[in-house]
Amino acid sequence: MAGTVFASVSMSLDGYVAPGSAGELMGRQWMELQAWVFPTRTFRERLSMGAGGETGQDDDLVRATCERTGANIMGRRMIDAGEAMWPEEPPFRSPVFVLTHREREPWVRAGGTTFHFVTDGIESALDQAREAADDLDVRVSGGAETIQQYLNAGLLDELTVSVSPVIFGAGVRLFDGVDSERVAPEQVHAQTSPRTTHLTYAVSQRE
Repeated sequence: MAGTVFASVSMSLDGYVAPGSAGELMGRQWMELQAWVFPTRTFRERLSMGAGGETGQDDDLVRATCERTGANIMGRRMIDAGEAMWPEEPPFRSPVFVLTHREREPWVRAGGTTFHFVTDGIESALDQAREAADDLDVRVSGGAETIQQYLNAGLLDELTVSVSPVIFGAGVRLFDGVDSERVAPEQVHAQTSPRTTHLTYAVSQRE
């Protein structure tokens, strides 16, 4: 059975994790938000961008995240954007469980990624992801609304936020809709690199 259920996401200084519309992905602000991850060797390998890339603190985090993840969970909006952007071999290389209201047959991609479409809720998706992950961890990949659902349900054990030096001003906030009366993060690790600050929290529920 899988271990930790975690999420890791880049966030702007003013609390946004994505622009307001899918059409703004890959725009200037988005590129600045993700500037810490794009140059890393592991990310380049995962996106089939060729040899090379930077090593160091940021690459260590990306590599550790990939190695610990046995299955992913994501929302429908994330895959809608990803279908247009990901290469034929998506970066996940593990089963991905997509929360949706529309039934769809599994979508098998190169490199070990199969997208399974789950129509009966977040707990069912997590149960399936845990089984698929075996003794590895389950990553709630996004987007923000999906992470919020798992936070509010008490189903997320750990959250890593990589705070990038960019201001969005508008877009999708990470913590909008999170029940502040119940969700209790505790910082367990902080690491600063030249491009971002990685903050990791253990997440529990207040009684």
